Amino acid sequence: MRPLALLPATLAFALSACGGGNSGPVKSVSMPSRVPRSTVRAPVRSAPPPAQVQALPGLEGVIGATGADLARQFGPPRLDVQEGDARKLQYSGVPCVLDIYLFPPAPGREPQATYVDARRASDAQDVDRAACVSALRKRRP
Repeated sequence: MRPLALLPATLAFALSACGGGNSGPVKSVSMPSRVPRSTVRAPVRSAPPPAQVQALPGLEGVIGATGADLARQFGPPRLDVQEGDARKLQYSGVPCVLDIYLFPPAPGREPQATYVDARRASDAQDVDRAACVSALRKRRP
């Protein structure tokens, strides 16, 4: 007998073994209903790292300022958002929109400005932060 003549019979036998016949009920595996106490651990809460302070020329008097200091410089903010112990103040005028982010320098301390972002009011394109600060200060009476 030629070996190639046996190939169809061998393939048919192999495929029949893969048939979808039901071989009995499927057994389910159950997980323990309780996790051993030794494997459950509460997350460790630590103090957040100190905020990174942006240091750019032209931002003197803004970086490190408190919310009250900023209100004296720019007037009331257009937007004042509090999230946890952080705060975002937004000032706007024709030339630009200024976002100032305040974070406490240490737990329990008053938030201080650590970062400033500026964009054009018309199309939200980035603008020079120091120029925006200067323009918004000049509009104050």
